[in-house]
Amino acid sequence: MTTGLQDFLEDIQRVENFEEFQDATVKLRDLLGIAHVVYHWVNSVGERFGAGTYSSEWVDRYLEKDYLRMDPVIFGCFQRFTPVSWKQLDWSSKAAKAFFLDALDYGVGNQGYTIPIRGPNGQFALFTLNHNTTDDAWDQLIARNERDLVVVAHEFNKKALSFDTQIETQVAPSLSPREASAITHLAKGLNRGQAAAEMGISEHTLRVYIESARHKLGAMNTTHAVARALSMGLIIV
Repeated sequence: MTTGLQDFLEDIQRVENFEEFQDATVKLRDLLGIAHVVYHWVNSVGERFGAGTYSSEWVDRYLEKDYLRMDPVIFGCFQRFTPVSWKQLDWSSKAAKAFFLDALDYGVGNQGYTIPIRGPNGQFALFTLNHNTTDDAWDQLIARNERDLVVVAHEFNKKALSFDTQIETQVAPSLSPREASAITHLAKGLNRGQAAAEMGISEHTLRVYIESARHKLGAMNTTHAVARALSMGLIIV
């Protein structure tokens, strides 16, 4: 393992909260010199959330279009136990091709490498590297780091599982009416612009309410916040 990755492993082991967990994806992205690092998981009660460097615009677009139902990476990796290059996945359908072109428009790179991870009680996670480069350059980068990346992926998963265990013992937080309203609109499938219009506020103000609710809920991102609010009975859709 390179010195940089060895130091990073020590950094991820010292992570204490979701903000530092998110920061770790940025550090790894910069260390590897690639466009994106993403960790996405499904925990033991079916909540989907993650951390990573994709833009918030792409995350919103992904949710708005409900791409989870047809994402070739999700479906391709769910049937695998070993790392997979996105070139090995099935992108032949019209829907998959449209999804890929949409992702490129939102800053997702043309190359991907995903490590599927399985944890206790049905937990399933994906650890993904993404970049925009040639096939040869990407294959060389992966070949240099593939063994180390498996170790890194499992360290991310180990840390995420420790957060999940901690949160199960926490008392449900109290959301303000505005925070609950913002999260409820997102849970109903509205995008940020639509939710802000429904509440009669700016998107900037909406973001403040969402971020406040996310911190109270101990959520890694907006999707996780919605899932936690629903599971705790704090909002009704």
